[in-house]
Amino acid sequence: MKKQMLFLAVLFFLVTVAGFAEESIESITAAMDMIWLVLTGALVFFMQAGFALVETGLTRAKNATNIIMKNLMDFCLGSIAFWMIGWGFMYGADKLGGLIGFSDFFKGPMGDPTFYRDWFFQVVFAATAATIVSGAMAERTQFKSYLIYTVFISALIYPVSGHWIWGGGWLSELGFHDFAGSTVVHSVGGWAALMGAIVLGPRTGKYVKAEGKVVVKALPGHNIPLAALGVFILWFGWYGFNPGSTLSGISTDIARVAVTTTLAASAGAVAAMIVSWFWFKKPDASMTMNGVLAGLVAITAPCAVVSPGAAVVIGLLAGLLVVLSVEFIDKVLKIDDPVGAVSVHMVNGVFGTLAVGIWGNVDGVAVGVLHGGGFHQLGVQALGVLTVGLWASVLSLLLFLAIKAVVGLRVTEKEELMGLDITEHKAEAYSGFQIFSNM
Repeated sequence: MKKQMLFLAVLFFLVTVAGFAEESIESITAAMDMIWLVLTGALVFFMQAGFALVETGLTRAKNATNIIMKNLMDFCLGSIAFWMIGWGFMYGADKLGGLIGFSDFFKGPMGDPTFYRDWFFQVVFAATAATIVSGAMAERTQFKSYLIYTVFISALIYPVSGHWIWGGGWLSELGFHDFAGSTVVHSVGGWAALMGAIVLGPRTGKYVKAEGKVVVKALPGHNIPLAALGVFILWFGWYGFNPGSTLSGISTDIARVAVTTTLAASAGAVAAMIVSWFWFKKPDASMTMNGVLAGLVAITAPCAVVSPGAAVVIGLLAGLLVVLSVEFIDKVLKIDDPVGAVSVHMVNGVFGTLAVGIWGNVDGVAVGVLHGGGFHQLGVQALGVLTVGLWASVLSLLLFLAIKAVVGLRVTEKEELMGLDITEHKAEAYSGFQIFSNM
């Protein structure tokens, strides 16, 4: 009898300990996920500083304050718009067959601590999409008009197409794969940037008629070291962007994603440097820096489903694409994009998304053409590229045209020549050192 009682007591103790252990493991896992997403979300937030410095360095000194203000305020206004409206459109309950989310407006499930975590991680991605446009429209956009635009992209344009892919919408049901946002974030921002640059028109003096033909004039940035610092910050922040999208602090994919991200960025820089060296007879600094960013954008969708070798190939192609695209948009299409935002984010966002269907090699997630998966995944990826591109470009075009008609989009020629720091903000970025010109 005593042995039986002792056995039952030991059994009860073991069951109790096992229950506590299981609960403890779940609590530790939840805590690690919370820390991981908040930490990586903070890294993505720091990318705002990177975008601000890249754009400032690659444009002229007389517009530096204006650029800093835009990159600050698109996050501040965008985060409020995403909290009030955008989150509901992106992660609300499916409506209209997965075309839109519609619930949790203004607050979401505020009693749930995971909501705070998830909202914070997602709002910094929304801010990235919004701030991409700033570079393509730099040096000639009215500040108030830019603020209106950034509210709309954060509240409507970005969240609706984001719902299709990350919110459980129709593209995700088809198997569309975009791990960290080549399409969701970068191509949406890139398409909007393209529409904004087209509606806005080129900077004064960029395209000059001479002897019956149009001459493309370079308007060099004023501070390449500042732009380079911005690129390093963006690269650093991308380790929150891509590895953070594992969404778990105990995921076994974290290291793989970090490696593929690093290799693609490095290969993008190498390719852009070599191509620019041959093309311009010298290794171009700004092209090389954009090669880094092109590689990062291109690997963002496939980073968890491709090998390190494939990541190098993707980065090399991205570096080539960004140089060709910058030259084509500037010299052939005559669209003025001061920092190459369209080439980096739209062109390579599209390429990176399609790369999933070519080099993807993870059974049950994405298998590309080169690994025996046939053309199914590539077709799904192409469908996503097309539909998101149409949504973002058409809505952005209508938005910019409406802003232009109602409140005005572009500053006057006199204000542009004086510089937006003084005309829009009455504050020089480099007091006592400002040099004005007729350009």
